[in-house]
Amino acid sequence: MRLINRHPDRSSRLLLVLLPFALLLLAYFVGSAERLAENPNDKLLPSAGQMSDAVKRLAFTADTRTGEYLLWQDSAASLRRLAIGLGISALAGLCLGMAAGTLPLFGAPLSPLLTVLSMVPPLAILPILFIAFGLGELSKVMLIVIGITPCLARDLEQRAREIPVELLVKAQTLGASTWTLMLRVVLPQLLPRLLISLRLMLGSAWLFLIAAEAIASTDGLGYRIFLVRRYLAMDVILPYVVWITLLAWLMDWGLKALTRRAFPWYEGARA
Repeated sequence: MRLINRHPDRSSRLLLVLLPFALLLLAYFVGSAERLAENPNDKLLPSAGQMSDAVKRLAFTADTRTGEYLLWQDSAASLRRLAIGLGISALAGLCLGMAAGTLPLFGAPLSPLLTVLSMVPPLAILPILFIAFGLGELSKVMLIVIGITPCLARDLEQRAREIPVELLVKAQTLGASTWTLMLRVVLPQLLPRLLISLRLMLGSAWLFLIAAEAIASTDGLGYRIFLVRRYLAMDVILPYVVWITLLAWLMDWGLKALTRRAFPWYEGARA
């Protein structure tokens, strides 16, 4: 049988999923053990015990200065900013994508503008955002919005252009107005694609959030990572990176499950 036609069964699939993670962990802990054997004070590759102690200190021991549990405080602050930024971006991207992909009079000016805006490196304009919006919450949220909205809008615009013309013609034949056409024909086709696009943009959204928190913030996951880097506290940095990755994966899984449940008819929901 050709390799391209071979599919793993359920148990084999689970093994194949876990194998690369197991190999990465094995390589890390072997390297950590060797470095700590040579130098017990080495901070580059902390042991599992050192990272466990750091997690207990940050997640389950109240901070002596603020009385807060730092890991959960940082997580709540970052997730709040991310949720607001993603929500605004989703709404703006959906409206712009619908308009650019369905209405020719709006698409003519919007499509080139979205293309240009999507090419602007968001991190390059971070100083401008801090000057324009200050160092508070707004600038961090705006970085996420500016960073992913044009890409979301372009993706939804393309999806809107792929809607069969026959559907639009039939709806107009049945007396649908432009507003009805947008709400009853175009919008249902774009909503599942919006969720998939958000999944694809999650990594970028986290990147912009961490960058903004690292430069100007008093809490958040990115703030904590860049705060302890001056002490070479890899026992804190690595668990925080793993925690961010886990949160991002859970968000991706949630959006995927929502797409399957809400739009089972959509082909991309099976991806």
